[in-house]
Amino acid sequence: MEDISQILNYVAYLLPAIVVGIIAYYFFKGHSANEEGRRRYLIQKEAQNKVLPMRLQAYERITLLMERLDPNKLLIRVKPFSDDIEKYETLLINNIEQEFEHNVAQQIYVTPECWNLVNAAKNATIHIIRQAAMHEKDNGADQMREYLLRNFMEEITPSQKALAYIKKEVGELF
Repeated sequence: MEDISQILNYVAYLLPAIVVGIIAYYFFKGHSANEEGRRRYLIQKEAQNKVLPMRLQAYERITLLMERLDPNKLLIRVKPFSDDIEKYETLLINNIEQEFEHNVAQQIYVTPECWNLVNAAKNATIHIIRQAAMHEKDNGADQMREYLLRNFMEEITPSQKALAYIKKEVGELF
């Protein structure tokens, strides 16, 4: 009987220690998880402060690309050297491709949806130039240029659509 009494005394002494140990374990576990979350947040915030300017610069460059690929501005900037419509078509398309290739690295900093829209705007502009060259094949390069300018004065260009999306996406960054 004395053995049972002695065991109960040990349990009576150990029970508070076990309860305190369990409470301490859960407290430190929660505290460690909270500290880990706080560290991740601080690292992410620091990375955001370093990456955000680069992302904004990429959006600026893509905006400039879309402005340069806009048919209204492209046709004014790139004038035909001769009356050969095929040479002018090639000149315009090469200019578009060159501008695009120069800015292809910007896709790292923008969303895939934005980059896909930029790529689609480039391809749509090339397609429109090819259609105009086929439509005006019997005329000269100046007539093709006038035809394109007339058509795009009245409607929204693919570049303008992409620019609207870019502006919306940049607005979501803040």
